[in-house]
Amino acid sequence: MTEFAKELRATPTAIPGLTLWDLPVHGDNRGWFKENWQREKMLAAGMPDFGPVQNNVSFNNEVGTTRGIHAEPWDKFVSVATGRVFAAWVDLRQGPTFGTLVTSELDPSRAVYVPRGVGNSFQTLEPNTAYTYLVNDHYSPNATYSAVNLADETLAVDWPIPLQKAALSSKDRNNPRLSHIEPIRARKVLILGASGQLGLALRKVYSDCPDVEFANRTDIELASDRINSIRPWRDYRVVINAAAYTAVDAAETPAGRKEAWATNVTAVAALARLARAFGLTLVHISSDYVFDGNLPRPYREDDALCPLGVYGQTKAAGDEIASTAHNHYILRTSWVVGEGQNFVRTMLSLAERGIDPSVVNDQHGRLTFASDLATAIRDLIDKCAPYGTYNFTGGGTPMSWEGIAREVFALAGHSPERVTGVSTEDYFKSASGPVAARPRNSALDLNKIEPFTDVPDHMDRLEQYIRAIKPQAG
Repeated sequence: MTEFAKELRATPTAIPGLTLWDLPVHGDNRGWFKENWQREKMLAAGMPDFGPVQNNVSFNNEVGTTRGIHAEPWDKFVSVATGRVFAAWVDLRQGPTFGTLVTSELDPSRAVYVPRGVGNSFQTLEPNTAYTYLVNDHYSPNATYSAVNLADETLAVDWPIPLQKAALSSKDRNNPRLSHIEPIRARKVLILGASGQLGLALRKVYSDCPDVEFANRTDIELASDRINSIRPWRDYRVVINAAAYTAVDAAETPAGRKEAWATNVTAVAALARLARAFGLTLVHISSDYVFDGNLPRPYREDDALCPLGVYGQTKAAGDEIASTAHNHYILRTSWVVGEGQNFVRTMLSLAERGIDPSVVNDQHGRLTFASDLATAIRDLIDKCAPYGTYNFTGGGTPMSWEGIAREVFALAGHSPERVTGVSTEDYFKSASGPVAARPRNSALDLNKIEPFTDVPDHMDRLEQYIRAIKPQAG
């Protein structure tokens, strides 16, 4: 019997992601009314923003009508419009909870959120029962969907009305047993820019995950009119965009400006559209260059954007576009050090070859080691951190490039006095081509991200990095 005056509330179950929902139903002598789907209130109460696109209704004449157990490749919010059902759900996803069974009664005051890959079924307990589905993908008559037999002995569902007396379709009577079901694989993670410093670090961080794919930006034609059909995007849950145009000075040239906008803005816009269309989580990597560096304190995530040059302008534009994806993480970082040529390796090489460098002393920030940034990305995703923008760099005291160079020399067993500090203006005085303006303060505030991932001191990480690569330097 429908309960009135409930508060909107979600109750977790033994199947990860499957939640039962109490719905407020308001009744009087005329009947009852409820808000069956109210996005704002339900998101606030913990409902995933799953982006429904289709609403279906199953009307059932008789008591004992039994349907399922079907697991489609979409999420659904299921409720009863009139009547009452006994419902059963089985986790058919690959993993430790495969085969887990949850049952409950549903009526107009109780609904359920069923994640992709969880089998859904019900048996009517009252005549003229209407069962409704709100789903986030369109049914295809040509697709093959997973289903398990309602009478499976392993599951042993305690149907209120024995199946031999129930109304079933011949198809549901003949669905395979659980032992013959191929578990539904998890939705995949796609990493773009897999050959760059961050991409290589992400390869290592995700080395234990078989459902992660790596691609370079040129592998996927993001500007194609057929982008929605180039890949089965519903099979993915996350796209990590580690691809970027980072040639700061070259971006000031006509050719560089064109390439920077194509990579840092146009491509990001295509990814944001895909994320919105297919419910993907978009992870986008940003930069300290979106700020002008004039603040006397570390920059927070909500500080106003004020880029100085073309590169910074394209990164700022990319941030704004990435934020239009419903599910997004934007990670702003600075001074990245990973595999391949970088500032630290350059200083090590100069030290070993007896060259005494002049290094800029009026730009301050912290190093970010690519392995730490890759770990932070996975932590945000795995821990379901709130979507939004996060700063991430190494922790500790900001330093100038000169100060970091001196530390490199000292840690490598050379005199730090061999490093001479110069201003940015003097350093680029003899440059033969365009020189982009640099933010003088690149320090980012890390308070927002610290609850979700480790933030190692950048000088501690520098020491570890040099100890690991010094035999290869030179």
